[in-house]
Amino acid sequence: MNLFRKQKPTPQPQNGTTIEKIVYVTRKTPLEGLVQKMNSRAQAQFYLEHNNISFEEYDRADQQYQVARKRIEQREPSGVKVQWIDRDLLPTFQFGERDLVVTLGQDGLVVNVAKYLTTQPILAVNPDPARFDGILTPFRADNYREQVDKVLAGDYAVEKLSMVQATLNDGQVLYGVNDLFIGPRTHGSARYLLQIAQKQEAQSSSGIIVSTGVGCSGWLRSITTGAWYVANYFYRADDDGPPDLDEISLGWQSENLWYTVREPFISRTSQATMVFGQLEPGQEMTITSQMPDYGVIFSDGIESDYLTFNSGAIARIGLADRRAHLVVAM
Repeated sequence: MNLFRKQKPTPQPQNGTTIEKIVYVTRKTPLEGLVQKMNSRAQAQFYLEHNNISFEEYDRADQQYQVARKRIEQREPSGVKVQWIDRDLLPTFQFGERDLVVTLGQDGLVVNVAKYLTTQPILAVNPDPARFDGILTPFRADNYREQVDKVLAGDYAVEKLSMVQATLNDGQVLYGVNDLFIGPRTHGSARYLLQIAQKQEAQSSSGIIVSTGVGCSGWLRSITTGAWYVANYFYRADDDGPPDLDEISLGWQSENLWYTVREPFISRTSQATMVFGQLEPGQEMTITSQMPDYGVIFSDGIESDYLTFNSGAIARIGLADRRAHLVVAM
């Protein structure tokens, strides 16, 4: 089996979709977040400058975001309902089946939104191409209206991004676009029984990461980079550097998932032979919690939106039963 095989993206045309409402999802800029915390713009500026941090950079980034938002507001199509919400409202917001979701922010905002959707298309706008790479945000504020008109006309294409799913024995479900974290709520040791196929072992670690093809460029990449440098220090591997993204990429539509155990600890009661690998299509990982009161499962780095995972809880982790529908250029 080739662990590093990739799948070529295959955008799928969509026809005849009827959109009833456009939901715009925004997130606070770093300056807006700081102003909210400090109660005023002046206090935020004083705080930054007092710590020898450039206020101008925060201000420029905020201005660029507001310019992009204004351009979109001025280009809103008529004849369709419109609603603007902040990212903080996502866990409780009810999306309609015929919503078009427009995100204005970095790739992370697309990820945050997608796990709350089913088949609703996501049109992702990069508000600041000079600052954000925009891997998942192919559109700009100045060409936004053209693409929206195509979606409203049912003449557009989507790429269906694979997701990961955690299902607890009490029926609760959590989805992730990038990854799932299963482990302790705070810094400490997670204790659990891990089973994949017919193999199982008791483990003690700082948690397990299960990553999708989209997530290969995120947390998983950081973990594999660190692991490579540790191994290279001890074994002096004759190599130019750690695995690049191409070596761990699966492809956004891949039905395979990576898993990695963080900082596994070997003791009389815990082992570490199942620490890195792939879950193949149709395969699941079963994790039985042995954490009395501090176990959690969260997705895509959002720790505030989690499932409690304490002793007695059993989680099945595998490919999700749905995908994110990202609008792409045709």
